[in-house]
Amino acid sequence: MAGSGWEQDVFARIKSGGIGVAGYVPDAGLAALIDLARADTAITDVALTSEEQGIGLCAGAWLGGQRSVLLMQSSGVGNCINMLSLQHAARFPMVIVVAMRGEHAELNPWQIPMGSVTQAALELCAFKVERVDADNEAGDIVEAAIDLAYHGNVGVAVLLSQKLIGRKKWVE
Repeated sequence: MAGSGWEQDVFARIKSGGIGVAGYVPDAGLAALIDLARADTAITDVALTSEEQGIGLCAGAWLGGQRSVLLMQSSGVGNCINMLSLQHAARFPMVIVVAMRGEHAELNPWQIPMGSVTQAALELCAFKVERVDADNEAGDIVEAAIDLAYHGNVGVAVLLSQKLIGRKKWVE
């Protein structure tokens, strides 16, 4: 099975948190977590063509009686800015797990601008934001995010630092 460290812990917390729907745009930093969700028959995994579709997916899942999680890269947060207002206006619980780019050892300069404002953008959209920098804290932080979102009907985003997800390398 995919993932050997933080990914397994985070996925276990997603499962124990009652998450039944996982939306995602394919991403290398979240690949193991996405693979775990795709392999689990108790979770409906939905590949999205744009991250903003995930906001509607999470709203619909909640209206249909399901808990959900949205998995995306930090650049995808910029694609969601208008749709993030739906969560705040409708006050439904929402959990976003964000693989950060534009940080430690970034090789792609195009990732730096959005990576540098991801947290602030989410906070301006009324999301509570938590950050994970170490393997041993990932599961606890994701579990706490699920609890807060689903007990408080709020949006919570968990930022997985680039140090946590690993340095990207150019492949030739």
